Amino acid sequence: MWEEKNNKLYKKFQFKNFSEAFAFMTRVAIEAEKMDHHPLWTNVYNTVEIWLSTHSAGDIVTDKDKTLAKKIDALITPL
Repeated sequence: MWEEKNNKLYKKFQFKNFSEAFAFMTRVAIEAEKMDHHPLWTNVYNTVEIWLSTHSAGDIVTDKDKTLAKKIDALITPL
């Protein structure tokens, strides 16, 4: 579940290994680019953390962030 904190949507994702985490980030990047909406994220081995906010709206959470969050959730492959 996405958490809203500090004017950002946040979620942590964990994968089996680095390759799965990186593949997920690639899928997210494609969707984000289509929306022209780019996340702040980190990746360490099998963990990806994502923060979403709309920079053009003053770094607050907007519908654009919520839409991207739903698209990101849809990219998760069940184990």
